[in-house]
Amino acid sequence: MTKKDLLQGYMIAPNPDGVNLTKTVEGLDHFGNTVVSQVIEEKPLTIYLNSQEIVTAMTIGDYPEYLALGFLRNQGMLDGLNTVSSVDYDEDLSVVVVRTKTETSFEDKLKKKTRTSGCAVGTVFGDMMEGLEGLKLPASSLRISWLYDLSNKINQTPSLYLAAGAIHGTVLCEQNQALVYMEDVGRHNAVDKIAGWMASNDVSGSDKILYTTGRLTSEMVIKTAQMGIPILVSRSGFTAWGVEIAHKVGLTLIGRMRGQRFTCLAGSNRLIWDVGDENGDDE
Repeated sequence: MTKKDLLQGYMIAPNPDGVNLTKTVEGLDHFGNTVVSQVIEEKPLTIYLNSQEIVTAMTIGDYPEYLALGFLRNQGMLDGLNTVSSVDYDEDLSVVVVRTKTETSFEDKLKKKTRTSGCAVGTVFGDMMEGLEGLKLPASSLRISWLYDLSNKINQTPSLYLAAGAIHGTVLCEQNQALVYMEDVGRHNAVDKIAGWMASNDVSGSDKILYTTGRLTSEMVIKTAQMGIPILVSRSGFTAWGVEIAHKVGLTLIGRMRGQRFTCLAGSNRLIWDVGDENGDDE
């Protein structure tokens, strides 16, 4: 399969040749020989919600507007009542400011939290958990053949991971088609970029699949559920809390995806077994 074939159908594909995403570093191998390696660049990005500084994240620096918007949405800081009026990125300052038509409740909450303890993480995670109350993901289905097609294509797609490693990828999919492939040093950043793209393009998650290289933790499950995506797939493993939350919201959770092998620990009712009974081999 050619590179053109592998990239066909992507709305946004990885960019392993992107300027300033990697740098060349010289070192030694296990024989003491000089080697040249490509390593991932990390850059700070500060996100503001109106006038309130929210967080500084380490990121590779691509799609900063999507990252900021997706982060705020996935943290529950933006909802249907907070209309986004603009998303502005200042490359020189490494700052993204997301502005809404009216002030949100989170700005005042985070100011108070900063004054009392200097850390807003507990408040943010608590509000994310509150956002799950009453949430039930839409009915959908997942053909096993789609799963195998996606795994095969995604694992072969030219990416920063294949070029340099030390990075996570997240892919938004529909049936057996990979649509948007984002990468970043943190798996949460990659998911947030997908969420930001969806919000910017008014794309529903109800018929989508989210594929990630990262662990299936509670936060990854929460983010996926808040994006309205009913199916989450990973090559990595699970945490118990992630599985528990997936059951609670009705999310299909598939991990340890290798070739034609996987484990489903929640939401198996969505699976349609349209392939033969064969185990396949690991890639």
